[in-house]
Amino acid sequence: GDSSKLPRSLLTVINEVEEVTKNNTRLQLIVAVGYSGKYDVLQACRGIAQRVKDGEIGVEEIDERLIEQELETNCTEFPYPDLLIRTSGELRVSNFLLWQLAYTELFFAQQLWPDFGRTGFIE
Repeated sequence: GDSSKLPRSLLTVINEVEEVTKNNTRLQLIVAVGYSGKYDVLQACRGIAQRVKDGEIGVEEIDERLIEQELETNCTEFPYPDLLIRTSGELRVSNFLLWQLAYTELFFAQQLWPDFGRTGFIE
């Protein structure tokens, strides 16, 4: 996401957590801060349009794989989620990973994020 609007203290904590967990290989938790799925798709389209304009690629070369490569959240860094847990009782994805959620299982929990734990997950 766009980290330019986040307080320095929060960025420091985020960087520390990323550093400590960078070698974890089992589960991944993605917390989107300053992220917009619509903007992610928009910037991918703009990047592709610029490449067409510059003559790097032809319009006929535009496919799903190319769009995925242009996303900030491309699959090499962020695998498609198998499960999305939406807390707070809201029944929407809230502009989160719009491209990547096409085949994701969605689970909506009533609990708020800080209260959601093992019991809520097992349910």
